[in-house]
Amino acid sequence: MKRLIAVSAVLVSLAAGAYVLPGGSILRRMVAAREEKHLSAFRVEGSVIFSSTAVPEAGAALNVTSDRPELQGDGVLSVKIPGRCRFDATSPESSNKAASVLASGRKRVEGKEVAAISVLVTQVCAILAQDSGSVQETRLAQEAYLQGLGVNTKLTSLARFSGEVAFVLGDPAEGKPQFWVYKDAFRPARLRYADPAGTAWDVRFVDYASPATGDWMPRTVEVWRAGQRVLRFTALKADNRSAVSDKLFTP
Repeated sequence: MKRLIAVSAVLVSLAAGAYVLPGGSILRRMVAAREEKHLSAFRVEGSVIFSSTAVPEAGAALNVTSDRPELQGDGVLSVKIPGRCRFDATSPESSNKAASVLASGRKRVEGKEVAAISVLVTQVCAILAQDSGSVQETRLAQEAYLQGLGVNTKLTSLARFSGEVAFVLGDPAEGKPQFWVYKDAFRPARLRYADPAGTAWDVRFVDYASPATGDWMPRTVEVWRAGQRVLRFTALKADNRSAVSDKLFTP
């Protein structure tokens, strides 16, 4: 007999009797798998597409016409571990740039802020660029961060996302804060939460099997706001060996 987990249209029913690891074990294995990559810095270049309610925001920031369903440009994600992340968005139609930077927990923007960019930077930094010195310390920091977003890390279940089985940490009910981890490789898959203003955000990490990024970075990061996709960043080129300048993260 199968039990339906009603959290979104992408979910399917899974066996009710399937064993699900506790939240702490899932996070520990996810952190350990990440640390095995020995990442200290990386840079990802690709295309960025703004859609829905992000189009006028991005249009104003980049100084381009926003009377279109989508706005496409170039994006660069720069990361230094632990906890320094930056995303730059540009358009071939303008010399303007929109950038969001997070360093030591402090956020700043260059140009006009685009909310979807800030969300991408914040969650990439929290999920892919956290290192507290050991697997256990990083796991505890990761758990505390998720709990701060309202995710009940004691509740776990199974669902499908992007064609794969995933662990779901959090209340499985629709609209509840959740953190998803791909079951087979313990890679981050999805984070759903609401900001202090009550806006629902859904950050998705898709396709870790791309030649562009290898298995250390998802090829695509999507940001959804209130059920609509507002940003999609797709990697075309990635480098985890070259140095990333500290100047990118300082005012």
